[in-house]
Amino acid sequence: MTETLFRQDAYLSACEAHVIDVDPRRGIILDKTCFYATSGGQPGDIGFLEREDGSKIEISDTIHGETKDIILHIVADGSALPEKGEKLVLHIDWQRRYKLMRMHTACHLLSVICPFPITGARVGEDESRIDFDMSETVDKVETTKQMMNLVKENHTIFNQWITEAELDANPTLVKSKNVRPPRGLGDIRLVCIGEDSAIDSQPCGGTHVAETQEVGDIHIGKIEKKGRENRRFRIRFGKIPN
Repeated sequence: MTETLFRQDAYLSACEAHVIDVDPRRGIILDKTCFYATSGGQPGDIGFLEREDGSKIEISDTIHGETKDIILHIVADGSALPEKGEKLVLHIDWQRRYKLMRMHTACHLLSVICPFPITGARVGEDESRIDFDMSETVDKVETTKQMMNLVKENHTIFNQWITEAELDANPTLVKSKNVRPPRGLGDIRLVCIGEDSAIDSQPCGGTHVAETQEVGDIHIGKIEKKGRENRRFRIRFGKIPN
């Protein structure tokens, strides 16, 4: 099992770890990591692992292994593989990670403005998308305005942990229509926005900023009709174009 440091501290950009094993798919398994593994629509981290001699092992992706408690750091072509037991210093691509954190939080803000079941989502560095099970038409300019109001109000964002039984007792916490939080890993993490979760609270294993103002300027670039009762919202950085 890999200790997932990012679940407690999304701002941890580097850490020390030891190699547990090297998977045949060129994935390095460590005893702990600050690298986020692809899950819940958020892509895995990239970066490098620094060896004691100063050389670098480039990491092109981070994914889960056969189970959620195994994280594979995928080695880029041409990079060497470490030895079992070797001590490494992990460095994530922080600039990319921070953009993903801001974007992922923006997705949660949109789900507050549009309280419909989520049928799909993808967090990107420059554009993210969320699909909602909805048939009505909404205005992208007004939706952007409401999202930016939440950003500017600078609500705090924090984690709260509940048991699987508590989640079962509060099924409305889950906004996704097709995906349920993974079970069997212990307590489930809620990402909460606002004092006493006044703005939002939902299960999520992704990385987020600590305050909504960190999201910065965002806007709805496009709303697409993907079926009779499905709308795809595309979130982009920057102010809405004139």
